[in-house]
Amino acid sequence: MIDTTKPLIHFKKHDPAIYRVLKTVNFTDWFDELSQKDHFKSLVSSIIGQQLSGKAARTIRDRVLALMPTKIFTPEAILVSDQDKLRSAGMAWAKVRSLRDLSERVLDGRLELTKFDRLSDETVMEELVAVKGIGPWTAEMFLIFNLGRENIFSYGDAGLRNGIKKLYSLPNPTPKQIAKIIAPWKPYRSFGCIALWHSLDNQ
Repeated sequence: MIDTTKPLIHFKKHDPAIYRVLKTVNFTDWFDELSQKDHFKSLVSSIIGQQLSGKAARTIRDRVLALMPTKIFTPEAILVSDQDKLRSAGMAWAKVRSLRDLSERVLDGRLELTKFDRLSDETVMEELVAVKGIGPWTAEMFLIFNLGRENIFSYGDAGLRNGIKKLYSLPNPTPKQIAKIIAPWKPYRSFGCIALWHSLDNQ
């Protein structure tokens, strides 16, 4: 589990607004993926859940999982699964292709998920966005919630933008304004993200 002592001390000094929110956060709820360490399963779930509500994503993920020969997400299981059945489970063809590309890359060694813990944030991003259907946002969420990287901010996340609007009373924050706000967060920008998301969940 991530140690939150230093981030809390940091934000108390550098951004009291974020600190006040972080004091109310149950970090166990946010970082439950860290205990699983099944990077492949997490990426599969992320691809399936793209642009879907949490409930819809879980429903489709369970349908897809039921199609796996061993009822476990593995590269081999996805590649031997009938593509039409995967599509009929509720996935768009683009997601089916993305799952297959992810699986092929893992099996042929182009994507070595077991090494991710030792790679830099930038290298992990580069390797993940090379997979069909995985963009910067999905890679950034993986860095935060699966690898526990503490200094990630996703400029493409609408929730973070809305959180900044609310917390800092900015009706239309520009990228320059956002960059200025989050600059003091380093090296704990991921915790600032959690504070912003949490502030929206509890508005």
